[in-house]
Amino acid sequence: MSAPIEVLGSGAAATTATERPVVDAADLDVWLTRDHLESHVLRGVDLQIAPGEIVGLVGESGSGKTVLGMSLLRLLPEGARPRVEGRIEVDGIDMLAAPEEALRELRRHRLGAVFQDPMTSLDPTMRIGGQLREVAESDGDAIELLGAVGVPEPKRRLRAFPHELSGGLRQRVMIAMAIAGEPRLIVADEPTTALDVTVQAQILDLLSKLCRDLGCSLLLVTHDLAVAAQIAQRVVVLYGGRIAEVAPTAALLEHPRHPYSAALLRSRLDVEMDVTRPLPTLHGEPPDPRDLPVGCPFAPRCEFARPDCEAALPSLDPGPGPGRFDACIRSEEIDLRPKRVELEPWVAPLVDPQAEDALVAAAVQVDAGSSSFWRRGSTVKILNGVDLRIAAGECVALVGESGCGKTTLVKAVAGLVETSGGALDVGDKSPQMVFQDAGSSLTPWLTSRELVEERLRSCGVPRAQRAERVEAVFAQVGLPAWAVDARPAQLSGGQRQRVAIARAIVAPPKLLLCDEPTSALDVSVAAGVLNLIGRLRRELGMAILFVTHDIAVARLIADRVAVMYLGRIVESGPATTVIADPVHPYTKALISSLPGSGGRIKLKGSPPSLFDPPSGCAFHPRCSHAREECATRPPRIVAVGDSRHEVDCVLAEEQG
Repeated sequence: MSAPIEVLGSGAAATTATERPVVDAADLDVWLTRDHLESHVLRGVDLQIAPGEIVGLVGESGSGKTVLGMSLLRLLPEGARPRVEGRIEVDGIDMLAAPEEALRELRRHRLGAVFQDPMTSLDPTMRIGGQLREVAESDGDAIELLGAVGVPEPKRRLRAFPHELSGGLRQRVMIAMAIAGEPRLIVADEPTTALDVTVQAQILDLLSKLCRDLGCSLLLVTHDLAVAAQIAQRVVVLYGGRIAEVAPTAALLEHPRHPYSAALLRSRLDVEMDVTRPLPTLHGEPPDPRDLPVGCPFAPRCEFARPDCEAALPSLDPGPGPGRFDACIRSEEIDLRPKRVELEPWVAPLVDPQAEDALVAAAVQVDAGSSSFWRRGSTVKILNGVDLRIAAGECVALVGESGCGKTTLVKAVAGLVETSGGALDVGDKSPQMVFQDAGSSLTPWLTSRELVEERLRSCGVPRAQRAERVEAVFAQVGLPAWAVDARPAQLSGGQRQRVAIARAIVAPPKLLLCDEPTSALDVSVAAGVLNLIGRLRRELGMAILFVTHDIAVARLIADRVAVMYLGRIVESGPATTVIADPVHPYTKALISSLPGSGGRIKLKGSPPSLFDPPSGCAFHPRCSHAREECATRPPRIVAVGDSRHEVDCVLAEEQG
């Protein structure tokens, strides 16, 4: 059985039944119009949030989560011609009847919003100080806000532009703006999706602390139940625009009552999962809001569905225990408590140490110049002497925080970045790459067929054979026949990523490069893509270099793990060994940041600047085990226990 998710939300402010809820939405229906077609995005939603309460709103993309959050703020896109029925009261204000001037005042002083990508919310042409002064009274207040959300050197950051800050710091700036008016409610829409596990844990801790300190409520919108469980007292599961289940967090994790909630729990990844078998997946697609089913929206995907499930829309009824509700007519009959799903074991991967290596990187160095006015003409070492060897058929995962050099190394291997030192050998076959965002890596005006045929043309495949090869590879990656002639915008995120994989493997490469291919996907969709990559690796005998910030993904997909920090590999070895028994303090901190790991190691500060790297061990300013010698003497790589387990740290030198 998977390791339990740790629930950390129990310390938030308690509420009583006599307190007026901060959010009171009832019978809420929302329609949006796109391309002249109206979609029924929310259907009869009831939601109450008490003062000081943290509620997790969970569901797949397309379930209506963001629309519900934006409805509470009355920030639905005008271009979609929103039509809203029902009631929404926030802090006693009727959000559907209030005039625009009153809404602006309410949003400024009593409501806060934190969005998924701060780069689309922050003005790229304005310095941080200028943007904060729009909500703060003075520079002093702005500095105080940045300090409250843990931004180091807040006075200096006022002069920075958004692109000069890391993803975690940009998100902290957004949170600072959200709390400027000491709000009664914060709506946080996927605030940690694109962040590293260490930064994710920091942001969740920060949101929880701010709710306690300010006494405000929080609606945390996320597709990941494990993220919601970190701080939420209560979870609301949304599917097809309807609430499927409501429950206290611990109760939902222990015993979900709706099949959809149970399916989301089964799809999550953790470091205790069985890596010898594929992940359980949730088959099918969410319903199209333009053509919703008459009955339960989950029935077409539900293994427990029967004919009467499709006859009428189930109501949200009370369940056993306080605060429990579910919309399933069979919830009393079926037992959905978490249990191991015994899928057929994987076929052992064909790793051939006797064959020519798929990749040999020796002392690879990549330098880059600065575009900053203040540092123009200076260079930084993005990669600083990286050694990495991947055997034929082997999968190696690169893990580490953003900015450590993972993507730069992959791009160097792909030939997209020039090296300034060392050597790279990928044999006589060009590696193929699958990027993080398939939507931006696929040409939008080409069909899926045309995208894949481009690769076949470049490989010299005769025109007469291309159509057959395209149809075969689409079947191989699990895409429906209609997707062959669809353009990227007509496909879901998971389908777009499968098209990108099909393009990469239609002429099987010796080495496949995957740069965070699942980080932007729902957990249920990500599980299917990971299973696909694992199966294709075995069928085609490919080696894989897999970049991820999620250590649970690394353990599932890889034979070996290499941990990077500031342009160097600081620990590498068999995935199960490194994750179960890490030696380097940085690896220990990464693993401790995983949801449910318990006893998180809090790193000091942020990763150092590449323009001014520390002397000695690059990690020593953040390391709780650092000694005087760590500040002056670079560590050397030594083997620990298993000769394949190597660590770049003085602690390893003593163990070795």
